[in-house]
Amino acid sequence: MGISSSQAILLVMTGILVWTLMEYSLHRFVLHMQTRSYWANTFHYLFHGCHHKHPMDGLRLVFPPAATAIICIPFWGLIRLFSTPASTPAIFAGGLLGYVMYECTHYYLHHGFPSTEPARHLKVRQNMSKLESLHEFVRGLNEHLMPHFASFQRYHLNHHFRIQNKGFGITSSLWDFVLGTLPPASSTQKKTS
Repeated sequence: MGISSSQAILLVMTGILVWTLMEYSLHRFVLHMQTRSYWANTFHYLFHGCHHKHPMDGLRLVFPPAATAIICIPFWGLIRLFSTPASTPAIFAGGLLGYVMYECTHYYLHHGFPSTEPARHLKVRQNMSKLESLHEFVRGLNEHLMPHFASFQRYHLNHHFRIQNKGFGITSSLWDFVLGTLPPASSTQKKTS
């Protein structure tokens, strides 16, 4: 009745993919909805508008953990509705992992400083080969991931400062591409003079 390791990995990846669609949909259709009444405007401002007005405020970047826990209950139920009892935990774990990746990525996109330089505080001693391996791993990770983060940081900050009705993906631009909300390429690239 259980699932194999390879099935679990596939289901976790499915959960991450489902999260990216939820992230995009919530950001585009709920957090950027058009409001007309005083109370709707107030609620919208408190929920997301203040983040756009003050995008570098570190206290407004992460969704409160208690609210996240409450939202997890219907998310679990929705997954149970569309999957088998054996696959529900893996899909839920993928969605939760996607959410944690979203929170970390969103915070980093606002407050991180992408660099291809390895961490300078790591001291490598000649007799510590495992630490040297870790240092090389971190260096390789920096060289491959940081250029991606730098371009995605431009992509996300472009959503805040230039074109707020495009670029709704935080952890991925996949759904912006699929649903036609990619910002124009020239607006997300650095302008050189």
